[in-house]
Amino acid sequence: MNALDATSTRPYLIRALHEWCTDNGFTPYIAVLVDETVQVPREYVKNNEIVLNIGFDATSSLKLGNEFIEFKARFAGSGREIMVPITHVIAIYARENGQGMSFPMMLPAAVSLKGVDTASATPLVSETGMTSSVNAAADAPEIKIMQLVPESAASSGEEGPDMPEPPKSPPRTRPALTRVK
Repeated sequence: MNALDATSTRPYLIRALHEWCTDNGFTPYIAVLVDETVQVPREYVKNNEIVLNIGFDATSSLKLGNEFIEFKARFAGSGREIMVPITHVIAIYARENGQGMSFPMMLPAAVSLKGVDTASATPLVSETGMTSSVNAAADAPEIKIMQLVPESAASSGEEGPDMPEPPKSPPRTRPALTRVK
């Protein structure tokens, strides 16, 4: 078996970080890129992203599979079935301290993202205060590696001269996703 035939490491890393969060008493959250293949309550989607609590206290029938994350959860008192393709998970992190991991975007060329300039990596700020940069070329998507960092470090100018200027907003204590070169 060669590297091209191997299964993705993403589902294994998600399961490992979920277990780490649970073992340490943290609340595991996932940030998800939403399109027509993602089954989530659309009224909670902002900028084609949603952040979901996948802790055992917030979910039932949680299955962290190799292809999908599936569970049942309550939104405004109403039970919903959630199904997220593993390829659409942008990050998994602990709510309490922001420690976790972000993943490169795996976008087909046909996916159009509202609010994203696909010619350049334009940052999006989600409701949770996480910033993500998306770069999807028309012919072949370019993979960018992103790292979860505290907002103070992301705004301190450590990014380099070729990084786009992040939007100005009030200081936050939540983490932000920053592209790593």
